[in-house]
Amino acid sequence: MSGYVIANYRITDPEAYEAYPPAVTATLLACEAEILVADYDSEVIEGEASSVTIVLKFASKEAARTWYNSSDYQNIIHHRKDNTEGFILFADEFTMP
Repeated sequence: MSGYVIANYRITDPEAYEAYPPAVTATLLACEAEILVADYDSEVIEGEASSVTIVLKFASKEAARTWYNSSDYQNIIHHRKDNTEGFILFADEFTMP
């Protein structure tokens, strides 16, 4: 079952954040993840959310955790964490019962 990383955040320092997209893309390509959504101008119609929405697809939720905890990602995570406010979560693919 596929696993997903879903992120929604607001960029607080655009100049410092610029290093993140190319660095994170390299880590994703290395683990064969798919970038399904990368929208920097998301339209919020209900609730509280920010404008940046990212959805990544992995072979499994465990594969997503492995990527997140990898030294390659942990070495660049500060580019996002220091320059954004929001959330990231892991989710499983839905399978019809």
